[in-house]
Amino acid sequence: MVAFKRCFLAFITLVSSAGPTLAIHADVQHYPTHAHIAHNRRNLCRPRLSDSSQEPDLSETVAINATTTHVEPTPNHSSLLSSPSSNSNSDAESSASIAFSPDTGDLASSSFSSSLTSLRTLTTSTTASTSLSLIPNGIKAGVAGGDAYSILRDHIGWWYDWSANPSKPGKPIAVPMLWGSGHADATDAQRLKEFQRLSSSSSSSSHPRYALGYEEPDCKSGGGSSGMSVEQGVGEWEALIAPLKRRGTMIGSPSMCKQADETWLKEFASKISTPWDFTAIHVNKNNLDGVKKDIDHYWKTYGKPIWVTEFACVNDHNAFTPCTNQGQINSFIHQVVDYFEHDSRVYAYAFSNGEGLGTVWPMMRKGVFSESGKAYLAAISKYH
Repeated sequence: MVAFKRCFLAFITLVSSAGPTLAIHADVQHYPTHAHIAHNRRNLCRPRLSDSSQEPDLSETVAINATTTHVEPTPNHSSLLSSPSSNSNSDAESSASIAFSPDTGDLASSSFSSSLTSLRTLTTSTTASTSLSLIPNGIKAGVAGGDAYSILRDHIGWWYDWSANPSKPGKPIAVPMLWGSGHADATDAQRLKEFQRLSSSSSSSSHPRYALGYEEPDCKSGGGSSGMSVEQGVGEWEALIAPLKRRGTMIGSPSMCKQADETWLKEFASKISTPWDFTAIHVNKNNLDGVKKDIDHYWKTYGKPIWVTEFACVNDHNAFTPCTNQGQINSFIHQVVDYFEHDSRVYAYAFSNGEGLGTVWPMMRKGVFSESGKAYLAAISKYH
């Protein structure tokens, strides 16, 4: 800011003899120039546009701010926001509100400050809209599998059942999934065919709001994992997921079996040309510290909004042992739901009704809504 003022004082000498017209012109073009400078603080003496006919594009300025001013700056955005990020934005705004008054010879507050207020309002609105669009129906809670859907539907914003065409009545958004490459088993092959039809269809009903990527491709196929090589994954992704994204569908990444120990997704991310919009993850832990570790890993590694598409109470230390104590399960559910609801990095989460979770965790047991299901319903009902 000090360097800017020195440059600006030198500029005053030229302006003072030019009269109010030039001062007004400088005032009008000042903000868009420094809105760009805020992204590169080394460029403190960038020349003003020489063509006086070029009026500032305020819509472009809003777009710049909406891109770089996120709910919570991600690691991928850190290069755009100077450290500390708040100083970068405040410098841009303070420089934008300074104008030279030829009548008084003072640095005075510009009338453009009212425009800045409008810009900040628009930026906040745009950011909020973008954030809400990744929270299904404005409700984070969901369920993996159609189990107990009729009981939960007034309290969840979304659901899926690992297929390409989930369908049930009600407001919760049904999210299709590209489960695997079609090689794991007959169900996988059928799901692939259904997703191929979804991807190639031109009908308006084939434009889902969200779609999920592969189910645990980093583990051997069987037991609920799709099991495929990175190369297979990249090929199917670009052939089937990319067309949906071009039509406006928001895409979730493949979800990893190995949780924070994953390596498959890192390699996959480096080879695809169609990036995902939110990172879909599975959390199988039996304590909140373990849950936080997984969330931190995916946030720090990929820097994108997180959907926890499956969570369950599991002791995953050196094995995969589902929890069996109902009291422990109930406590875990309430802790995790509270954590997900209050963590701004998590945009959606779902109780898992997947395979291999024992006899106590599942939401439905022999057609009866279980104690675990009741605990989840009570936990999410506090919020929705």
